[in-house]
Amino acid sequence: MQLNEVIAKQIVERAMKIIHYSINVMDEQGRIIGSGDPNRLYQQHDGAILAITDNRVVDINVATAENLQGVKPGINLPIHYQDQVIGVVGISGQPDDVRRYGELVKMTAELIIEQADMMSKIEWNKRHREELLLQLIKGVTLKEEQINSIAERLNLDLSQPRIASVIKVIPKKGHVITLEHLQRVVHLLESPEKDSIVGILSVSSNQIVALRPISITSQGWSQDIETKRLHTLLKRIQQENEFSVKIAIGDYFPALSGLAQSFETARLTMQLKQNSTKSLLFYSDHQLPVLLSGIEYQDWQQQLLREPIDKLERHDKKGTLLKTLHIYFSQNCDLHQTSASLHIHRNTLRYRLEQVEKITSLNFNKLNEKTLLYLACQFHL
Repeated sequence: MQLNEVIAKQIVERAMKIIHYSINVMDEQGRIIGSGDPNRLYQQHDGAILAITDNRVVDINVATAENLQGVKPGINLPIHYQDQVIGVVGISGQPDDVRRYGELVKMTAELIIEQADMMSKIEWNKRHREELLLQLIKGVTLKEEQINSIAERLNLDLSQPRIASVIKVIPKKGHVITLEHLQRVVHLLESPEKDSIVGILSVSSNQIVALRPISITSQGWSQDIETKRLHTLLKRIQQENEFSVKIAIGDYFPALSGLAQSFETARLTMQLKQNSTKSLLFYSDHQLPVLLSGIEYQDWQQQLLREPIDKLERHDKKGTLLKTLHIYFSQNCDLHQTSASLHIHRNTLRYRLEQVEKITSLNFNKLNEKTLLYLACQFHL
């Protein structure tokens, strides 16, 4: 730990609120880097050099001050951190008057330094976690040994299987999302699961990415367990008055290189279903449309794929048939479940589906034509 001008200024300001004497802070070379008297900044302080060299408190009276450079009467105490002298704190005044404040000012200085060092380590940890996260979701551009070395210093176990989640922070009415809001969500995602790797993906789009540990069984990873964990998180976030969140969960792919693929499945799921009313979106529930979304289509292909929906929109101004079609596919073409979701009789549903067939000239009983209707719905979202 090294004293700098920012820390020295904090020590001076804090100490001078406690006592009404001018305070000086000198670095390990005896140079004044913080002072209640700005005119003394950057001067060499012979009393501080003596305190550092002998590792002792140095009292300076008027007579002694005349023989030393950059010195006024007062008391100078070495500042210790982890059993090392890293600087000196001085109190200007007659030694007999200021000596009683010496240990108090020294303790104040050392506490501020300890806090600054702790915050520096937290910031280092945060910065390197974010860098590690970016490396992993980009596809590990560093060597795997380097990645594991960084993770070890951060006390992270990368041998654990993980999946990626993309979290979008959504402002509630009358609020705007700030960096502070995103940092609050990052904290919620990191606690109590300290082994999650979390970082802000994009401030402009209010998105966060998390690589969360999962358990693998002979049946694969459990979506039910992850759903329970995320519902617990959502309950905590519901207490926030300024924002809500939507979470897209990718699929699991083995090895470190699989984290980039897991991230892509989560990112594309969020991109494709960002207008969904659901708070949790699993890639496994939207696998086909997500995979199709990456295909490069020509304009004429997109136009033909959208054509059935365009026909419906021209004939169905209220959107009843289009809504029915979306619900029908979301319920895996189950007539009973679709009727229940729409709160309509099954005969009403059959009539609406017949109208869809008539308007689009596509038949639900023909697999190719049914698939075309499904793809048209996906392009409409």
